[in-house]
Amino acid sequence: TVSARPFFIVSSGRSGTAMLHKALSAAGDVEMNHEYMVHHVQPLGVRRYLGLADRAEALKTLSETHVAAVRYSQAAHWGDSSNKLSWLIPELAELLPDAKFVHLVRDGRKVASSYFHKLRNEGYDDRSTAILQAHYDDPANVPAPPPEKQYWWPVPRHDDPMRLPFHGFDQFERIAWHWTEINRTILNALLALPAERHLFVRLEDLLVSPQLVRTMFGSLGLSYRDEHFAIFARPHNVNRPEDHPLTSEQCAAFDAIAAPMMEHLGYAERAEYVVNY
Repeated sequence: TVSARPFFIVSSGRSGTAMLHKALSAAGDVEMNHEYMVHHVQPLGVRRYLGLADRAEALKTLSETHVAAVRYSQAAHWGDSSNKLSWLIPELAELLPDAKFVHLVRDGRKVASSYFHKLRNEGYDDRSTAILQAHYDDPANVPAPPPEKQYWWPVPRHDDPMRLPFHGFDQFERIAWHWTEINRTILNALLALPAERHLFVRLEDLLVSPQLVRTMFGSLGLSYRDEHFAIFARPHNVNRPEDHPLTSEQCAAFDAIAAPMMEHLGYAERAEYVVNY
């Protein structure tokens, strides 16, 4: 029997998941995680997206990790703030029918810049991408890479019209595709769930709206106090304060890939902002 009430923060990453981890941890009587069991979940999520893992495997792995953790938690609430779960929402929702989901988004230009400048060696570098691509194209003969983060970032599926253009993308363009595709996947997965099971929030709105923070806490059944809003005053998952607005070339490349999703998520009319610390 599951006793804790589970919830999941899903996103593209670099969108405030570490900040939400800290803020929600402060609510009290909650066991809060950031990328729980990442070396199991990240390869599983990518393999599931690419069709290399079936539903049964996903259900088994999540049962042995997240469901087990929720079952044995001593807190009233159990949460995981993890972009890695974004590819596994249907299975999580099935296994944990009371689970709620928060879709956290951030301006894709800031996400792409953050990945590109701060996690350059962790996602979509040429070598790691080529290794995963080779395994996906011929899984029977090309062994899977180890469960290290840099190898497990999705590439377009074989039936995706972006498959051929992706082969010519550089690292920044791959990141822009990832931001678009992971948000598309989240939106589609959450549309299949009842409205009361999910909440959409923009990081930029959380930073300026105590009422939105209060609403988010309330939707998850957590107690809100005014000091929780103060946690959003500065970034938490950075080694040193820095901001890298996109160059004109990067803006053009990003728009060519991500403009429709930017519009869908409400960012089309927003100028790229400067992060102040």
